Amino acid sequence: MADILDRPAASTSRAATTGDRRVGVIGTLVVVAGVLLALSGAGTWAVVQTNLAGEGITVAEDASWLAGEKVDGPLTAYAETDIIAQHTLKIGGGKTYAELDRADPVRATVMNGSFLRASLFTSVVSFGIAAMAMGLGVVFVLMGFALRAIGYPRTA
Repeated sequence: MADILDRPAASTSRAATTGDRRVGVIGTLVVVAGVLLALSGAGTWAVVQTNLAGEGITVAEDASWLAGEKVDGPLTAYAETDIIAQHTLKIGGGKTYAELDRADPVRATVMNGSFLRASLFTSVVSFGIAAMAMGLGVVFVLMGFALRAIGYPRTA
């Protein structure tokens, strides 16, 4: 055991002391991919936010949270879906669209509420995916720089 610990540092591999350009190139590619991923996520967030804000939706005043706020982000969109669900259940007498009789005159109103909720949930999911893309982009950039440090070590 002492023999292993007493080995000179000169016995380390060439890749560990001089780097491996292939690792550095991969690191550069990972940095570029991370930047593209983060920018794509930010662009998606901006497009969804702009389009959602353009709809001019406001969270209903009787919502349990964010009442009166303009719907332009994931939290306000989710708050609006919550209050739409409450309203449609009240209109439907506690029944969902699928539970209502086909001849029930409120079925169309409850169906519209379901469609509105689905549309808003789609934007909430889009915000989540955009945030995930931005976060993964940052992680890729950091991993890429770490790989570059391995592939292109600084010499003293």
